[in-house]
Amino acid sequence: MKIHYRIIYLLISVFFIYTLLFSGFIYYSISNFSFTDFYKRLEIRAATTAKIQLDNPDNASIIKEIRQEYLEKLPNQKDYIFPIKNNVIVVADGQESLPTEFGNTLLNQGFGSFRKGSIFYSGIKYTTIKGDEYIVVVSADNYFYSHHIAYLRNLLITSLLYALLLIVLVSMLISRTLVRPVQQIIKEVEMIGSENLHLRLRLPKSKDSIRNLAQTFNDMLNRLETTFETQKNFVSNASHELNTPLTSIIGEADYALSKERDAEQYKKSLTDILSEAEKLEQKTKALLLLAQTGFDGKSQKLVRLRTDQLILDVRETVQKLNANFKICLDFSLLPENHEMLKVKGNFYLLHLALTNIVVNGCKYSNGQPVFIALGASGTHVVILVQDSGIGIPEKEMPYIYDPYFRASNTTDYAGYGIGLPLSRNIILMHNGELQVTSVEGKGTSVKVNLPIWSGPL
Repeated sequence: MKIHYRIIYLLISVFFIYTLLFSGFIYYSISNFSFTDFYKRLEIRAATTAKIQLDNPDNASIIKEIRQEYLEKLPNQKDYIFPIKNNVIVVADGQESLPTEFGNTLLNQGFGSFRKGSIFYSGIKYTTIKGDEYIVVVSADNYFYSHHIAYLRNLLITSLLYALLLIVLVSMLISRTLVRPVQQIIKEVEMIGSENLHLRLRLPKSKDSIRNLAQTFNDMLNRLETTFETQKNFVSNASHELNTPLTSIIGEADYALSKERDAEQYKKSLTDILSEAEKLEQKTKALLLLAQTGFDGKSQKLVRLRTDQLILDVRETVQKLNANFKICLDFSLLPENHEMLKVKGNFYLLHLALTNIVVNGCKYSNGQPVFIALGASGTHVVILVQDSGIGIPEKEMPYIYDPYFRASNTTDYAGYGIGLPLSRNIILMHNGELQVTSVEGKGTSVKVNLPIWSGPL
């Protein structure tokens, strides 16, 4: 069953049961009140009848007047007076007798009541001034019960049907209101595939569970995109960095085998091959290091990091990737309190992000130095990577975070356009910010802001 209908059925059931119980409570309460009130009225009439007919007091005329004025005669009202002899109710010939249980109740308790259909009976045990005992009973038709309660019952049933209709309409409205955002999320998720993992779900303005669901999906997409791009980043680095030494090794071997050569020439060829093989080994180790920075897509192990040590490790890794890369560190802006250099993050992810940024700076600088500066503001650690390379055309700056996008002036450089988007995603996952400024022909500056760690992990 679709959740849309499940919500409707659940709401209808809950509200209908509540309305039914509420209507039943009203009906029971009013019915019970009408019984109690009517019995009390009959009991008052019984006491008045006994006073007038049995004691015949001096003020009997006054009591009669009060009875006629305030105690109107009830429908089918009848008065019964039975003498008591030896604790037995004496019934005269032709007089209607009382039910045995009702009579015993009057004798033992002095008052009682019972109902026969719509006729209600209430009586008392009365002792006259002379000491004689009587049972006085008054019966009448409870018009309120037989007519007004029936009207109330019909009114409640009609109201219940209208309430049911209203509940159905409200349930459908609430269901659509609740399900529509979920359906929108489903539609947007279905549009996302491996070719457009950079897309994200729109977050509702209201801060509720639907927004949390959309944010959870976005976090999951961040992890998936990071994992996906990490793998492509490794393949890109591997194919590029391993190609040069392999080409040299193959070329040198072909040259050595192309014709007979003397021992010295073979020795030189083997030396060149060994040199290139050592370079290949170093690059392979460096690439394996990059592979170890992969993200499993499930959990992030967050630790307390010192960014100065992180940058030193990044420089070492980059220079292992290419010994010709020149990196200059500027630690002149370090704060006196080393605690301001600590951030909360995943070491391998941040290492990968900064490595990509620095490698890009070195690659597009044509052998010129890349400067890395480290400092801290009141709330953030600031890392600045600046090069003097080819820069990025101004009109292409809005697209630099699109996966696979490469600037128009990078055709002579190897790459796949995934390093910067990957780095940006990693920084965003650490609640940081990555800012890029560039001037074509003069260079590029990348500024990374990471929140300073505070409190225990």
